[in-house]
Parts: sequence; C-alpha cells; structure tokens
Amino acid sequence: MSFPYKLVATDLDGTLLRDDHTVSPRTREALATVTAAGAAHIVVTGRAVPWTRHILDDLGYEGLAVCGQGAQVYHAGEHKLLTSLTLDRQLAGLALSKIEAEVGPLALAASRDGLDGEVLVGPGYRVQEGPLPAVFMNDPSEMWTAPLNKVYIQHPELDDDALAHAARQAVGSLVNVVMAGPGVVEILPLGLSKATGLSLAARRLGLKSSDTLAFGDMPNDIPMFGWAQHGVAMANAHDDLKAVAHEITASNEHDGIALVLEELLRTPSRP
Repeated sequence: MSFPYKLVATDLDGTLLRDDHTVSPRTREALATVTAAGAAHIVVTGRAVPWTRHILDDLGYEGLAVCGQGAQVYHAGEHKLLTSLTLDRQLAGLALSKIEAEVGPLALAASRDGLDGEVLVGPGYRVQEGPLPAVFMNDPSEMWTAPLNKVYIQHPELDDDALAHAARQAVGSLVNVVMAGPGVVEILPLGLSKATGLSLAARRLGLKSSDTLAFGDMPNDIPMFGWAQHGVAMANAHDDLKAVAHEITASNEHDGIALVLEELLRTPSRP
C-alpha cells in the first residue's frame, strides 16, 4: 500500500485529540497504516514538552515531536530534547508593558524551558481544567527567574481574537503573538512558529515541505499550512485557518484526520 506524502504533521488539541484528550482507535489505525506505508508522523503542538510527553507515551509514539509552538524539537523514543529556543525575557517584559499600556492589566502565565519546565500561573490567570500540572505563583517576579519558552496572556474583558490583535498592534516587531486555542494567547520569540519547528524536524528526517500533509485547527497553525504542501483544517477549526486551508475535513470528534488519510490510501495520487 502506498501513500502520496512522506510526512504527516498533526496538531494535538482540537485536531488529533478528541475533546476528552484521547485519540480514537480509527485515527490510531489510520496513522499506523500511513507510517507502515513509509510516511513519518510528526506531532506539532503549542504545548511544551512537559505537557505533551504523557500523550506521546500513551500513543506509543517514538518519533520526533515539535512542541512549544516550534520552540522545541523532542525525540519521544529517547525522551530527549534536541533543540530548544527561549524567549528573551527583557524583550518579553517590554512587550508586556506595551500591551498593558494599550489594554490595561493582564493576567500572566509562563512556560519554563526544558524537559521538566514548569508552567507558572500568576494571579487571575484562568487555567483550563484537566490533568496538566501548573505551579501557582503569588509574586509575578518569580516568572522571570529562569529561561522561558513563552508567556501566556489573558485579559478580563477582551476575547482571544481581540486580545491577540491588540497585542500584535502594540508590540510591533519585538515578539510574535499567536492565538493557540480558547483562552490561550501567547507571546513567543520573534520569527518562531510551528513552521520553523516543523522545518527543523523535517530536515532531520531528510524531508521537505513538498513532502508534507498538515492538519490543524487554530490560527497558530497558519504558518504550518503555509509551509506544507497541503493543509487540512478540521470542521471545528477557527475561521482564520479555514480561510487558508486547502481542504476542510470532519471535526476532531468525528475522525477528521482518519477520513483524509483513508481516502489518500485508497487514491494515492497527489490531490
């Protein structure tokens, strides 16, 4: 059985994972068939390694994963961090002051660098329910005492899209700002995206953008779709991603990834 792409890149939340944070048996089987046909599967997620590792282990996933919005390339089989890019904390602090000058006080959280980097959560920051570990800090200055991959921002009134837009306008070319999911607006190193991380991981495998089929659901997946040969948005995807997708499949709850992979396995000529 042949498959027309050498690389399948999948986002996690809202894409590969169902809403209960599991991967369906059908999607697992479709990915196993694709990899048996010779394609590589790379998970590309906004989650940093400590928030991704348990999912990869549960999947029996031993390949490369791109974590932290592209900041980290992680070898799941070896439990080893291959590359990691950190956020300049001085620039991040300046960016935050510029954003707050425009929209008022923000609630903050931050992801520390490393295989065991903690997620620090400041006063007022709303953490999504679930098993992901976080460390609550009373003193916001604690956030700046060790290297960070990203800073999360929330506003008491602005919605995610409005906050991300206002933040981009305020920071100019100091840092990147992305909306990565409900309640998740992030400040990243300038130039960093899922596309930059995926290109690094692909190069390690001897693969190129023209070899790549990508799946996603949020605006932070837009650069990855721009890099890949073919970008598939989930039915539950943000409108901004659907606007640039080559194709829209079923939702993460209804095996959207499996539907596309199964069809390509039946008709392996390039779409």
